[in-house]
Amino acid sequence: MKKTILIIIILSLLLASCGSDTSSQYTYQPPENIDDSLDVGTLEEVNIDSALIENAVDKIRSGKFGEVHSMLIYKNNLLVLDEYFPGHRYKWDAPNYHGELVNWDRSMAHEMMSVTKSFTSACIGIAIDKGFIKSVHQSIFDYLPDHQHLKVDNREYITIEHLVTMTSGLAWDEWSVAHGSAANDIDALWFDCAETITCVLERPWWQEPGKLFTYNGGGMAILSEIIKNAAHMNIDEFSMKYLFEPLGIENAQWTQFPGGVWDGSGSFFITPIDMMKFGVTYLNNGEWNGTNIISSAWVENSSKPYNNNVGINIPGEDSGINGYGYTWWTSELSHSGDKIKMFRAGGWGGQEIMVFPELDMVIVFTGGNYDAKTSLFKLLEGYILPAIE
Repeated sequence: MKKTILIIIILSLLLASCGSDTSSQYTYQPPENIDDSLDVGTLEEVNIDSALIENAVDKIRSGKFGEVHSMLIYKNNLLVLDEYFPGHRYKWDAPNYHGELVNWDRSMAHEMMSVTKSFTSACIGIAIDKGFIKSVHQSIFDYLPDHQHLKVDNREYITIEHLVTMTSGLAWDEWSVAHGSAANDIDALWFDCAETITCVLERPWWQEPGKLFTYNGGGMAILSEIIKNAAHMNIDEFSMKYLFEPLGIENAQWTQFPGGVWDGSGSFFITPIDMMKFGVTYLNNGEWNGTNIISSAWVENSSKPYNNNVGINIPGEDSGINGYGYTWWTSELSHSGDKIKMFRAGGWGGQEIMVFPELDMVIVFTGGNYDAKTSLFKLLEGYILPAIE
């Protein structure tokens, strides 16, 4: 009898424990409609299995994927998921690059890291559409009047296209050295550089332009200078007038290198919702709410690899083999037994705008996995894509 009572007590405790776990599990709620030009809907409306998405959110909450700060899903013209999680702000000189711990929400701008490059690229495309720049094939020195003294040793053959595709041929290394010191070439522009454009263009040759992919954020600083000289507006003014105001984006924030050159490679801040608007514009071939913002040709060149820009492994990611177009990474994934294409604006730590044309879908992530390998592709392939019917 005592043994039976003991078993009943143990079972009761286990049931109580299970009940408390269930109460802490995530239950899907559709996004709030705040009239920000993104129509909202439910996962069910777009044939996404909510159980798998709920499981994914629970895994994020448990830390399975490190620090994910937000996850948003837009499909079939509807924002159907808009979730935020606790995590650290970026701080370059802190352990793990983790600063203040905050509860992220949709009102908070997040540092974009290299997603910034895709905003800079869009501005170059718009500048060409508006006639400020004649062609992507022009020499960069056509728009660098203060740096003509660097037009030596065949550097005049570097074009704008070479910079947006990371094929300038100039020596550059920001992948093999940790961030936070002048040993990393992109960080050297902050710590050990008298004049930004000169520091980039004085680098020796690794290969003739157009032949070799070398990830080079310094080239993006040159592109921001080209926009200033071509349009007579700094990139913050230019992007606000021609990109952000048409998209209804109010609080984008750019940063300047010491000396005043605008950082077109990183250190740009925007909210995940506004990241989504940008991604939806690329999903719709450059259109936003029926208005053309970026040419469809620029979007096409962003969504496919340029020349030999294939077979690229990105350090700190689980993304596998990538291609690279006009500052957007390209991938091929599996869905329901078929191969589908995805192109994305990606940034260090888990900042992502993923565009899936064949699924009519955009996914946005922000994160703080600066000192750890991101596992967003495991999240994507293990939970999100299988949830799509």
